[in-house]
Amino acid sequence: MKKIFSGVQPTGTITLGNYIGAFRQFITLQDGYNCIFCIVDQHAITVAQDPRELSKHIRSLAALYLAVGIDPEKSTLFIQSEVPAHAQAGWIMQCVSYIGELERMTQFKDKSDGKDAVSAALLTYPPLMAADILLYQTDIVPVGDDQKQHVELTRDLAERFNKRYGEVLTIPEIQLPKSGARIKSLQDPLKKMSKSDPNLKATIRILDTPKEIEKKIKSSVTDSEGIVAYDPENKPGVSNLLTIEAALNNVSIESLVQKYEGKGYGDFKASVAQVINDHFAPIQARYEQLLHSTELDDILDRGAKKANTHAQQTLFKMEAAMGLGRRR
Repeated sequence: MKKIFSGVQPTGTITLGNYIGAFRQFITLQDGYNCIFCIVDQHAITVAQDPRELSKHIRSLAALYLAVGIDPEKSTLFIQSEVPAHAQAGWIMQCVSYIGELERMTQFKDKSDGKDAVSAALLTYPPLMAADILLYQTDIVPVGDDQKQHVELTRDLAERFNKRYGEVLTIPEIQLPKSGARIKSLQDPLKKMSKSDPNLKATIRILDTPKEIEKKIKSSVTDSEGIVAYDPENKPGVSNLLTIEAALNNVSIESLVQKYEGKGYGDFKASVAQVINDHFAPIQARYEQLLHSTELDDILDRGAKKANTHAQQTLFKMEAAMGLGRRR
């Protein structure tokens, strides 16, 4: 089976948008691909983190991966910092990177703009990301538009390495998300739902309580018409709520418009909130079970062991090709 690699930073809880747009696709992918899911905690420290909070977020994200349906018998789940080859290969990829191409990265420019000083790791983030992917001889990397530039650089670095040192690394293909549900902010339905949104009412997180979810949906921005209809241009708020329910229940938007015909926004919002809560209830229950058990640590231990084996094989080939260490 072809290999898929995906890494997620442990910085905040997964949002409803993340879940619908990415995590549910991961569950499907693991049936047809050799999936490698990495909690990229070393990427998280490119900006200052509270150590206790970071440690909590790492374990929480691992539990969420499993709670939403990632099967450790089908997929490999591990923590980046528990596989030393990532940092070692990251240094190698820095050595074949050029400062100019790193400075052109959009995320570096955005995050460093207007700041007196930024971490050097913010600049060298992309070579580490390249190492994450290339260590597993990855065939496909599923990413959003915001990460496409980084994977394009990964391809460039792999090709450069192979040209200099021989055919060692697989050149990964980029897989952009298929056209599907795009979940928008509850307070500004013209922009996407984001975990970094300062307005807490704008974003539903997968670990929000039923009451929090109900309040956020009830206060979501709609319009003054009072008619439940799908019209993203003129009724973006209502259309967003319809999109959420359709995605979670795997039904058509057309059937939902019929369902809510003649009903006001009060009934509509209450129903959408109930759909979200019903969907998240078993996920949250499984999450709590995992978080307070040794099962989670056992799975992560096995994942790290498996990842270490594969990553070390590629790292050894990279080092041997470059003439590093004692090779006989």
